[in-house]
Formats: sequence, C-alpha cells, structure tokens
Amino acid sequence: MIKYLIVDDEPLAHNLIRKFADEIPHLQIKEQCYNALEALAYLQKHQVDLIFLDLHMPRISGFDFLRTLAQPPKVIVTTAHKEFALEGYELNVADYLLKPFSFERFLRAINNAFPAQAPAPPPVPRPTTDVALQRLFVKGDKAYHNLHLPDILFLEAYGSYTKVHLLTGMLLTHAPLSFYVQQLPSAAFLRVHKSFIVATTKIDRIAGNRIYISNHEVPIGQTFKQQVMALLP
Repeated sequence: MIKYLIVDDEPLAHNLIRKFADEIPHLQIKEQCYNALEALAYLQKHQVDLIFLDLHMPRISGFDFLRTLAQPPKVIVTTAHKEFALEGYELNVADYLLKPFSFERFLRAINNAFPAQAPAPPPVPRPTTDVALQRLFVKGDKAYHNLHLPDILFLEAYGSYTKVHLLTGMLLTHAPLSFYVQQLPSAAFLRVHKSFIVATTKIDRIAGNRIYISNHEVPIGQTFKQQVMALLP
C-alpha cells in the first residue's frame, strides 16, 4: 500500500487528486495539508511514501519545503507553472504534473514514481508484502486493469496497442510495447523480438528461433538472440 500526503493550498486540487487516487486500490490517503507548515508538522510524527506537492503556496513554496526534508519520500509535483520543471528534476522529484492533468497522466506519474519491480527470488518461497511492486495499471477494454505481473506470459505488439497474454486469457491494452519495455522489471521480462516481450519464468523451452510458453510460440528476433542465449546454461 502506498501512503500519500497532499500539500496544496487549492481545495479543488485536493478534490481532483483524491478522485483520481481513489480509483487506484494501492493508494491510501493519510493527510491533506493546505500549506507547507501543516505538512512539516505532520511529517514530524508520521511517515508517508508519496507527496503530491504544489509549488505556489503561502509563506513557504513547495520546493523550499522540499529542501527542508532530510529524507523526503517520493514527490510528484502538481502545478500550473511548467517553468520550474528543471528545478524539480534537480531535486529528484518523481514526476511533474501540469494542472489540469488527466487521469491517464496521473496514472503514468504513479507508475513513474513506483515502477513495477520483480523482487529477487528468496531461498524459501514467501509472499511479498508490497503489492505495488508486482502490479501495473493499464488501460484496456474501456477500463483500467490492475495487472498482476506474475500472471503475464508474454506481450505482443499490435500496432500502437499491445496484447498482454495472461494465464487467464488475453487483454488488448491501449499502450505500445515500448511502454512495457520501460515499466516492466528487466529481471523478470525480456524483449526477444521487436514485437514480443516474454516473462522469463514462464518459458517452457527454447528450440531454434522459437520460445515455447504454454501452448504459444514466440519468435526470437535476430538482434535479440544473444540476450535469449544468455538465459541458457
């Protein structure tokens, strides 16, 4: 669960962030602050994983507030002023949302702040405690789907869309394959062709220029063959 804090002097901004965040199951609101002093007081006693931070607030600006934090959590800036974007990235903000922003852009910011990662396999199997590390929200079939990464067999480019082949079927998603190249953990997913990414743990066998996963055949592209051969002993 990702615990978040809103720091913004505009009530409408709070309402929009809450509305979007409520659609994402692994986001949990902890506090809403309307200036930096309220946020400082809250953070002295509590911890959060993420701050949605406005820049122009009374008395202390958003970036000045951020500089006072010795170990800041992830920060997504929400502002109407694009001219401060460079300064934000110098302060290591996870993303910079320009108001007004859409749900799609909000969702991308969350994925940028908490990219999907596959935990290293432990010597003894045990359940993960961080659901966000194994999930990714994507748009498909006029809805947003919370993909469980261990359920993915492979992904197939389909024009500007991507077919995600799952243990339970196939989902056509409204994102190109390049999106998944950036979002999926390289420790668990490998691009084997310009049009295919496979989950390495789901490979049954490799023969010739083909990868076999369940009852599917995935081609190996010539430029990706060396990476595939590296999987072999």
